[in-house]
Order: sequence, then C-alpha cells, then structure tokens
Amino acid sequence: MSTPLDQERRLKRRRLSDSSQNNSDTSDYDSHENSDSDADPNSARAKDVQLSESEDDAPKLQFSFGTSPNRITKSTRTQRTQQPSVPTDVTFASLGVKPSLVASLDAMSIRKPTPVQIGCLPSIISGRDCIGNAKTGSGKTMAFAIPILQKLSEDPYGIYALVLTPTRELAFQISEQFVVLGGSLNLRTAVIVGGMDMMEQALELGRRPHVVVATPGRLVDHMDSNGDEWSLSRLKFLVLDEADRLLTDTFAEDLAKILSKTPKERQTCLFTATWTPAVENLANATPQPGKQKPFVYRMTDSVETVGTLKQHYLLVPSHVREPYLFYALCNPPESIAHMRVAPPEPPKPSRKPKKVNKAFRPPKVDEESVKQPPPTIIFVSKPRTAAYLAKLLQTLGIRATALHSRLKQRERLNSLNLFRSRVVPVLISTDVGARGLDIADVALVVNWDFPSAPEEYTHRVGRTARAGRNGMAISFVTERDEEKIHKVEARIGTSLTELSLPEDKVLEGLNAVSTAKRIANMELHDSEFGRREEIHAKKAAKLAN
Repeated sequence: MSTPLDQERRLKRRRLSDSSQNNSDTSDYDSHENSDSDADPNSARAKDVQLSESEDDAPKLQFSFGTSPNRITKSTRTQRTQQPSVPTDVTFASLGVKPSLVASLDAMSIRKPTPVQIGCLPSIISGRDCIGNAKTGSGKTMAFAIPILQKLSEDPYGIYALVLTPTRELAFQISEQFVVLGGSLNLRTAVIVGGMDMMEQALELGRRPHVVVATPGRLVDHMDSNGDEWSLSRLKFLVLDEADRLLTDTFAEDLAKILSKTPKERQTCLFTATWTPAVENLANATPQPGKQKPFVYRMTDSVETVGTLKQHYLLVPSHVREPYLFYALCNPPESIAHMRVAPPEPPKPSRKPKKVNKAFRPPKVDEESVKQPPPTIIFVSKPRTAAYLAKLLQTLGIRATALHSRLKQRERLNSLNLFRSRVVPVLISTDVGARGLDIADVALVVNWDFPSAPEEYTHRVGRTARAGRNGMAISFVTERDEEKIHKVEARIGTSLTELSLPEDKVLEGLNAVSTAKRIANMELHDSEFGRREEIHAKKAAKLAN
C-alpha cells in the first residue's frame, strides 16, 4: 500500500463519504466499550513468576519450568531448533505412538503427522519439557494430546494432566479432542471455565478426572473454595496452550498460584503460534538443577501465515463499511464461492416453547432473496459491535450469530454450535474466538476492526486455510489503520493485496443497508445492551473513591 494514499483512493473515499452522508444513521455505538476479554485485567504478579524486559522494553511474564523461583535474565542468543524436513515415510508409529492411539487417529482421518508433530512427539514421549511454535491450524493440540494419552494408558489416575488455555471456547474444543482420541481408554475429562455452574464443576473435580482443561481464573476459584477435595500434587503433565497469551501480566497471579500447587517433577509443554519475547526468554533460560533444558521446536519460515491463505485489505471510510461488508458476503470471490453450503433441514416444530438464543434471531427479510455466504467469521474488537453486526446482517437476510463475553457461557457455546453445524454461515466474534478454535471449512475471515497487535491478526486469520485447505482473509482498513497494516505486514513477512469491489454495485444496496443500520441500532438501544455492566462499573468507581 502506497504512502501517502494516491489521488484515486482519496477521490473514492470522498465520493463514498458524500454518497452515504444522507443515509448513514450509525451512532458511535462502540466508542466507550471496553475490549472483549475473559481474563481479569487487574491480576497482579506473584511468586514463581518473573518479569524480564524485551528488546522494546515492554515487560513480559515468565515462569520457571520447576516450582521454585528462578530469575530469568535476558539472553543475547536465541535458541532455535530447525524444523526437520518432512520425509514421506514418517508415520505416527515410527514416531513412537502406540498402535491403539494410531488406530484412534486413523478413525479420526488423521493418518500423516504434521511437521510440528514430527518435531515434538518423540521428545515429549521421551519425557522432555517442550516449547512448540507453529502456525495456526498445524496440529499443535495433537502434539501434546497424543503423548499425554500414551503415558496415561500406562498408569491411569487422576488428576494426571492439566491443560491451561486463555479462553473458554478453546478449553471446550481441546476437551472434545481428548475425548475423541482417548475413547478407548474410558477417559474422564473436566472443563473448568467461567460462566458455568461452580457446584457441578466442583463435583467433576472431586471425581478425579484424568485430564482437566481450564482457564486459570476459574481453576484458582476452585482452589480457593474447595481445594482440599482435590489436588494437583500428582500431576504429570502441565500444558500451556496459547502460551504467548498466558505468559502476560493478565494471568500472572493465577498462573503463579497454580504452579505453586504442582510437583517439581511434572513435565511441562508450551505451545504457541506467535513467538514473543516472553516465550523467547523462557526458551533461553538456565534450567533448574536436575532439569534438562526444554526441547524447542520453532518454525523457521519467516511468513507466519500459511501459503494457502489469500490475504487482502479493503480501503474504505469507517462509516461506510456496512454496504461493503454486505456486498462482499453476498458476492464472495470465485475461489471461495463454491464453499457455500446448504443449511440443514430445520427441526420439526415442538409444542413446548423453546428458549431463544439472544445471540441469534431469525432474519427480518426472506432468506431466499439473499444469497447466503460461505462459512465466514467476522472479527470485531468490542461486544457491542458484535451484537450490532449480528442484528444488521439478520435484518438484511443473512443468517448470523454473535460470540462475545457479554453472552452467558451456554449462549456462547450455542452460537458456536450453530456455526459449526452450518445452521448459520456467519459468526461475528470478538477475540475470544480468535485463538485456537478449529472449525472445519471456514472459507473467509473478515477483520471488521483491524487488530491493534500483529499477533492478533495472525490468530484471527488462522481460523481459515487450516490443515492445508484454501481460505481468504479480508481486512477493512480505515483512515486510522494505515500504521497498523504496515506493522502486520512486517510481522507476518508478506504483503496484503488491495481488494477492489465495484463501487456502483456496492452503492446499489446502500438504502437497504442504511435501513438495516437504523433497525439494528434501535434494537440495541431498546435491549439496553451493556446497561448492567455500566451500572456495575459506576458502582465500582464509587467504591474505589
């Protein structure tokens, strides 16, 4: 992208701005909303956790692979383990995976190990700590799930393994993969995340599940309330998935408390798609006495995104993004248009009234008159924006559902299930859905709000073009985003190409979109979206004063 913007683009933006001036009713509906997160932003640092300065002087969290405090100093040398070339004759069996697990993998149609699995499986199976870095959609979950289940089959007891994740949805997904892979072992798992009934979770922990998948905050809640009824003292495996996110101040206090309850002899594995200074320092840290330095698998490709992903940007003024989004969804490029899928047959009507998912309402126009897009995830920065776009698209006849932290956990899972089952082709999500979620055949990722951090861009677009499939990412670039796009391009090692849409065709839908915008904003206002959170924030501010 040229800098400054060329005259043609300036004229285009001016024409669009002028043509939409009389039709645009969108208020600043998200200017005062906080970004979406499941974590407590006020978490403090604690023991077993240290801070070391990165090259840009930004503090990054560290923790030791053992249980005693270990000051990690800045290293001038980067430890790298070169990616092995992938021989065609490598199989799971040749990597040391037992026949029973090979059979389970075959039943899941997983027959050939990926590079990260080839690189990490032998070391983890042999008992070494591991730090794994690979692109999104490269099979990192199986790289730690297979060794855990293999070791568990030799001496099954609970709690044997703990997997920590930064988001609730990722925790459920990892648990599902453990259950499928460990079906022959009568595996017991427990998902311990916020938004669910604590009493039920306490009962699950009391049954000593083999594998616990948890978000740090909720697990610490259980440690504080009923920690005497279960223990991590015999834990054999600790896994930090999306480690770059977990090794930050946000999770510092909770992570420190969890680590203090685990044995020194545990085996620790960290996996991440983005290599951050925190992960770097941990890889280079001096191991504690008696501990071997962790095996480090780091991708050597300078391009962080996969080659089957086409990455574009769309340059539009911020207040006219809606008609461009509507046109792009209804008229996808030929390379992904064939990925449209017919929705499943609707269930037969029941006499019993059903609860309505607040994230999904039937569209207000005939769906038959609107071509449904291929499976698409639209990423936004704030919960209110997600709710607004869901209502907007539903009003325009596109089946859409929202995923954000203001929804109850069951509503969030319901939204994911609607999208996975293709009942709705469009999921509008905050960054709670950007990390780790593995949803097959996502054709398109749209960045409605351009991500502020380059690593978040990598995680967002990583929801498509997974496991060797093709995919496309379109990022809306507004007048405020020029610097961000340059940072992203520098980080991922490739340039985004400009996507041109026919302006006259886009503007044909401007009146319909403007009407839908008014309806969506009125519905949000009438529903008092976020009102409860605003009241709680004001009460907290008064108490603080």
